[in-house]
Amino acid sequence: MLNLSVFLEDSARHYPERAAVVLGDQRMSYAQVDAAANQIANLLVSRGIRPGDKVALSCPNVPYFPVVYYGILKAGAVVVPLNVLLKGREIAYHLADSQAKAYFCFQGTAELPMGAEGHAGFGRTDGCEHFFLITADPAAASPIEGAETLGQALAGQSPVFETVLAAETDPAVILYTSGTTGQAKGAELSHSNLVLNALTCNRLFQSRPGTDTHLLVLPLFHSFGSTVNMNAGFSSAATLVLMPRFEAAGAVKLLESEDVTFFAGVPTMYWGLLNALSEGVDVERIARNMRIAVSGGSSLPVEIIKEVRTRLGVQILEGYGLSETSPVATFSDPDSEPRPGSIGIPIWGVEVKLIDPEWNTVEGEDEIGEIAIRGHNIMRGYYNRPEATAEVMNNGWFRTGDLGRRDKDGFYYIVDRAKDMIIRGGFNVYPREIEEVLMTHEGVSLAAVIGVPHPSHGEEIKAYVIRKAGATVTEEELVAWSREQMASYKYPRIVAFVDALPMTATGKLLKRELS
Repeated sequence: MLNLSVFLEDSARHYPERAAVVLGDQRMSYAQVDAAANQIANLLVSRGIRPGDKVALSCPNVPYFPVVYYGILKAGAVVVPLNVLLKGREIAYHLADSQAKAYFCFQGTAELPMGAEGHAGFGRTDGCEHFFLITADPAAASPIEGAETLGQALAGQSPVFETVLAAETDPAVILYTSGTTGQAKGAELSHSNLVLNALTCNRLFQSRPGTDTHLLVLPLFHSFGSTVNMNAGFSSAATLVLMPRFEAAGAVKLLESEDVTFFAGVPTMYWGLLNALSEGVDVERIARNMRIAVSGGSSLPVEIIKEVRTRLGVQILEGYGLSETSPVATFSDPDSEPRPGSIGIPIWGVEVKLIDPEWNTVEGEDEIGEIAIRGHNIMRGYYNRPEATAEVMNNGWFRTGDLGRRDKDGFYYIVDRAKDMIIRGGFNVYPREIEEVLMTHEGVSLAAVIGVPHPSHGEEIKAYVIRKAGATVTEEELVAWSREQMASYKYPRIVAFVDALPMTATGKLLKRELS
C-alpha cells in the first residue's frame, strides 16, 4: 500500500518547523502545509468524494497548490492538474474527459481570470458536482456569484486526517498532454510511478534532507515542476521558493536573496537568467550557493551551457522525459564528465532504445531513431483511451515521438521531434542542429527553425532570430554566414528577426505558431 502524500507527511513528521513553501513574505512550515492538506481531505470526504474519484485543480505556483494537491491524494482521490491558461470551453472538456467530481480553481487576476473561466467551464459540465474557488485571501467574500470559496468550505474542517492508502499501481495523477495534435489526452500515472521518479531524482541530485532550497519557476501543473521540484523537494524536506510566473530579473533576485541551492528550468529560462545578470547583482553569492542546476523540456544550446558554467560556476545537468514517463527517463550522469548537448543515460530502473516506425530496434553508434522507453516510470495509459494507448505502447515500451541518437558510451542525444523534422529536397534536416549553429553567431541570442512550403524542394528552411542587444546583423549577412557553416541543404534561406518567440506556459518554444 502506498500514497504519494507520504512525502509531505514524512517531512512534516521529521522537520515540522522547517519552511516548506515561501511566497514573498508568506512562509508555511511543513507542519502547517500538512495540517492544511488534512483539512482539504476532510472537506472532500464530507462532500462524498471517494477513493479513486477524480478532482481537478487549476492553480499557479502559490502555497495553495501543494496544500490542495496533497489533500486530494490524502483522501484517496486522483489529482487532475489543469493548465492555468485554459479557457472555459477547454476546462469543460478536461473536466468531462477526466470525469472529475470536484474542481478547485484559483481566483486569478484581471489579466488572467482563472476563477471566472474555471466557473464557466464547471457550469458546462454535468458530472462535476463541486466547485471551490480559491481566493488569495481565504476570508474574502466570493467575487463570483454562486461560487463557494475554499475559505467558506474549510470552516470547521479538522486539521487531522488518516490518509487513505492505495495499491502502488492505483492512479494518483492524470496529467493532460499539451494536445499539439488533436485533443489533449490524460496520461494516468500511478502512486509508484511518481514516488519512484521523485526518489530517483533525489538520488541523482544527491539531495540532502532538510538543507536544500529550490527556486520553483516551473508551473506546478506540469510534470517537470510537480515531480522534480515539488514531489522530490517535499520528499527531502527542501524549502520551495515559489514564483507564480517566471520573470528573469525577479528570479535572479530570488536566487540571490533566498540563497537558492537548486534551480530547474527549461532552456529559455536559462537564457533569460543570463540576460538578467546585470550590474548590482551579487553573482558571486548566487554561484556560491547554487549546487544543482537542471534543465529539461528541450535540448540546451551548448552556448548557454558554457555561459552558465562560466558566470555561475555550475554545470547544468540535462534530463529528458515526458508527462507519460512521470516525467524523468534519462539524466546526466553526475559521476561522469559533462557532455554538453546530451540528455544523459537511462535513470535507475529504466530502459531506453531507438526504434524505427515499425518498432524495430535501431542499432549502431549515432544512428537516428525514435526514442522508446520502458520501466517503472511509464504511465498506466491514456485515461479511457485504449486505442490511443495502443498506438504508443508495445510490450511495455512507450514510443515518445522524439528522434535521438546514442554515442559509443551509451549517452543519448535529442535530434528533434519527429514531427518537426524538415524534408528539403529529399534530405532530412533537423531544426535543433541548425538552431545550435545559429546561436554560435555573435549577433544571435535565440533562434527557432521551421520548415515552410516550397514549390520545388517540398520544404524550405526558415529561421526566426532574436538578436543580441546592440547587434545589427542582417538577413543577408546571416544567410551568407550560415552557408559557410552548414551543408548546402541545411542552411536557412529565410531569416526573420523578431523581438520575442511564442512559448508555452512551461517555457517551451511553440513552433506551431510560427509560419
